[in-house]
Amino acid sequence: MLTAIVLIDSDAARIPEVAQKISDVPGVSEVYSVTGDVDLIALVRVRAHEELADVIADHLSKIEGVLRTQTYIAFKTYSKHDLEAAFSIGLED
Repeated sequence: MLTAIVLIDSDAARIPEVAQKISDVPGVSEVYSVTGDVDLIALVRVRAHEELADVIADHLSKIEGVLRTQTYIAFKTYSKHDLEAAFSIGLED
């Protein structure tokens, strides 16, 4: 599984609508509105590098209101939460 962190500049007047459209793109697992130099951060999780181009270049970047994207590909996950979720079978403590 490949994870990409996508920083997104959007039209400030359309942030909620842009975020919703991004969250509807297959492969996008989460979208956050944030403070700082960008307006939104999206997490993209796909199985192959070719799918990244499809999700980011062919879909996400073409959403009306998206002005610019920067993509960072994650090499390794260190979060204990993520590792536990990956092996969870849904049993409650």
